[in-house]
Amino acid sequence: MDRATFACSTAFFRDYSSSSQGAFCLPGGHVDFIEKVESFTYSDFFRDYLIPNHPCIFSAKFTEDWGSRRNWVTWDGKPNFDHLLQKFGEAVVPVANCDVKEYNSNPKEQLPFKEYINYWKEYIKNGYRSPRGCLYLKDWHLSRAFPEQDVYTTPVYFSSDWLNEYWDAVAVDDYRFVYMGPKGSWTPFHADVFRSYSWSANICGRKRWLLYPVGQEEYLKDRHGNLPFDVTAPSLKDRSVYPRYNQSQPPVEIVQEAGEIVFIPSGWHHQVYNLEDTISVNHNWVNGCNVAIMWCFLQDELAAVQREINEWKDPMDDWHLQCQLIMKSCTGIDYKEFYNFLKLIAENRISVLENGLDDEASAKNTPKAAISTLGMLHAVFDLKRTVKVLTSLSANEDFKKLDLTSLSPPPEALLHHLKAAIDTALL
Repeated sequence: MDRATFACSTAFFRDYSSSSQGAFCLPGGHVDFIEKVESFTYSDFFRDYLIPNHPCIFSAKFTEDWGSRRNWVTWDGKPNFDHLLQKFGEAVVPVANCDVKEYNSNPKEQLPFKEYINYWKEYIKNGYRSPRGCLYLKDWHLSRAFPEQDVYTTPVYFSSDWLNEYWDAVAVDDYRFVYMGPKGSWTPFHADVFRSYSWSANICGRKRWLLYPVGQEEYLKDRHGNLPFDVTAPSLKDRSVYPRYNQSQPPVEIVQEAGEIVFIPSGWHHQVYNLEDTISVNHNWVNGCNVAIMWCFLQDELAAVQREINEWKDPMDDWHLQCQLIMKSCTGIDYKEFYNFLKLIAENRISVLENGLDDEASAKNTPKAAISTLGMLHAVFDLKRTVKVLTSLSANEDFKKLDLTSLSPPPEALLHHLKAAIDTALL
């Protein structure tokens, strides 16, 4: 997509730079279905779904050229076990047992991929039953483990992806996953990491999604404030346990067919079932449209940690640091790393605005190439959103109590640089 295709004016981004993001209820639970690739632009997605935090479904036409759609699926739409074993047989994969509840999730183990495929074949042969339970291959970092494989191409609509841009740069993790599981496998009620957006594409099979807009989860909590493991459980109708359940709206329900992509808005809780033997590709991602939601989530997480260990505040000299460490162990990030996250995103955009893009970078699948694809105005939008969140972080009392001498540049200097880059770009 070139800059002309993006077709956004400066006024368009100025309007949305100052808008607040909040979920709204969908009339009648309606979810838009995007049929045609050629008539749906990034700016359409940005305006109608990212900013208003509205779910949608992309038709199978958006994935029809993917290698996995051609090679991972048999002629009758089933997983091509022989091909998968040939390509990935020696891999070790994370597998969850859908029949067991451990705290508020399913217990996981690491299995050889070939063992999992053999289990899956036997599970089908035995009428979808096994003494081992219903095992679901989840959160497999296949793209990171097999970068040379022609699996899929991230659609341009999801290319402003700060999470993977940052974690690729620090070479620690990523938020790109493959899921594979038999009919009946499922994922319990949850909202995604950092309250990120997510997109999920079915390579084969069908899924049923139950979605709750932001705020609806409050009505689903029990009298202790805990969310349910299974939002369809009959126990939710027991008012002595779930006193506000009758105030909740019915979930938005989606049945996702093979090849289709579901866009899940930021902070929406959901529960997902595989209606058939299914393989899917999933990404979590954050960008300028929802980074403020990520920041609010981190503040809420830290406050929860502080409440839990409040009794140790006086006798513990490094109480604030310990709270950060606990939060990072639970969420994967603390306030100082969040600063570095914002810094890297901002510096990548400043580099493109100040220096342009060389031919070598534009030919590669790099963050700078993605920034160039979406256009310079999008880079300015990203910087404006970063400034807002960075300003809030810098003023945060818990952040100021940390040892910030290791941060380079200091927050004040980075903010000055960002504001100057925005002013120069808009001249």
